[in-house]
Amino acid sequence: MKPALKPLALFCLLLSPALAGPEEEAVKNTLIAMWKAIEEGDLEGYSSHIHPDYTVFGENDPYLASGKELELRGMRSYLKRARNVRTEMHQPQVTVRGDTAWIVYYWTDEGFSEGKRFTSRGKSTRIFVKQEGRWLCIHGHFTALP
Repeated sequence: MKPALKPLALFCLLLSPALAGPEEEAVKNTLIAMWKAIEEGDLEGYSSHIHPDYTVFGENDPYLASGKELELRGMRSYLKRARNVRTEMHQPQVTVRGDTAWIVYYWTDEGFSEGKRFTSRGKSTRIFVKQEGRWLCIHGHFTALP
């Protein structure tokens, strides 16, 4: 019979992030690459990480948006007006189950939109599927925080 964990040890175990293996790191790095493409105004690079069946609940969207083409149309418009965008990820937690993975995290970002400085922060869930050895983002859900 295994000895029971003491309450403090159990509490620390529950709060500590899971150890990341290579697949968890690959999911996190895919999201970072998506953000880097946005920072560089690289729509094609961003597009390479989006699944054809992509859906999103945007931070200010009242309805679900569906389809990669719709996402790229919105991102193309955003890239025309946004400059010097920088996004940071905080407290990411990645879970991988076979060819499906999700990452939950908080974000902060800053940049310029139509010449005016902006900052935002929020929480997000992204879902990825693995196809042909690559993780593709198939869903995003963002909530802005005050």
